[in-house]
Amino acid sequence: MSAEAALVPLLTGLVAGRIYPDVAPSGAGLPRIVYQQVGGQAMTYLEGALPDKENARMQVVCWASTRLAAINLAKQVEAAIVAATTIQATPLGARVSDYEADTQLYGARQDFSVWTAR
Repeated sequence: MSAEAALVPLLTGLVAGRIYPDVAPSGAGLPRIVYQQVGGQAMTYLEGALPDKENARMQVVCWASTRLAAINLAKQVEAAIVAATTIQATPLGARVSDYEADTQLYGARQDFSVWTAR
């Protein structure tokens, strides 16, 4: 199972299904979550075989109409990811705040190292 496939069910309920890969569609409701894989650790064994687990660095961005709402959603996302039993995940640093002037939306972004079965 990919990290993306593992994360979506964990987070969907936090935003009533408004969770999107890479970019939200025009007119998407708020609050919403946008996620993407932004790297990870590639692993192989010396004999060239692939391990049964894979790693992804997943970036999760929470968007809302206020800074406080974006931060509170990001805290819920972090708690859900870290507590998940279907994956092994670790935050890679603290949240980073964002603001999009053209949409007037506030964001809170955080990266996670996510290990899943290959």
